[in-house]
Amino acid sequence: MANINYANKEILIKIVYYGPGMSGKTTNLQVIHQTVPQNATSKMISLATEQDRTLFFDLLPLSLGSVKGFNTKFQLYTVPGQVYYNTTRKLVLNGVDGVVFVADSQQGKMAENKESLENLRENLAEYGLDMAKFAVVLQYNKRDMPNVYTVEELNKELNPYGFPTVEAVAPKNIGLLDTLKAISKLTLSRIGQKSGTPPAAAPPPPVAAPTPEAAKPEDAQKSSEFFKGLMNKMNK
Repeated sequence: MANINYANKEILIKIVYYGPGMSGKTTNLQVIHQTVPQNATSKMISLATEQDRTLFFDLLPLSLGSVKGFNTKFQLYTVPGQVYYNTTRKLVLNGVDGVVFVADSQQGKMAENKESLENLRENLAEYGLDMAKFAVVLQYNKRDMPNVYTVEELNKELNPYGFPTVEAVAPKNIGLLDTLKAISKLTLSRIGQKSGTPPAAAPPPPVAAPTPEAAKPEDAQKSSEFFKGLMNKMNK
């Protein structure tokens, strides 16, 4: 559940970009960070490993301004693609509200995509989350490469649950904002459906976030109105 601080009128929604190594997760965040207005973002934080160019995670808070009196921020993270960094992957998923799975469309990469997707399912399950019912968008990246799988082939192998899909070319900023909008709306819809009861505090993410106060009974109605207003803003 989103991290809601009723005292400070702030909500933090955590989106994680997941996928195999070199699929374009980090490029997604870098290009988005360069594209959105500077007053909507803070500095992107990158922690690199010593052995590999893959980043541990990126943090990009996106502000949507005030809705129903709440200041809303999306925190975007990536995970390392390599299997031997699974502990870090799992840590970054702590408190996640929605996932963008960035798949490599190139032929010969299907096994890596499937391995990473199964790893995502297993790690979500450790937090008591059923991937089939979770907010997930599949981004089919590298669509400009000469030898790629068709969307139909990718859906057959990677999308048994019928998640929304977006075709993308990350370095050229093709499909990135469409992906972000799709996962934002899906995540907000999922959270909004649960807002009829006071939300529990989400487990703390890898980067410290404000600790929410306990919700009061009347906060449930405020939360429901908030998400309705936020969805309306997203649809404009």
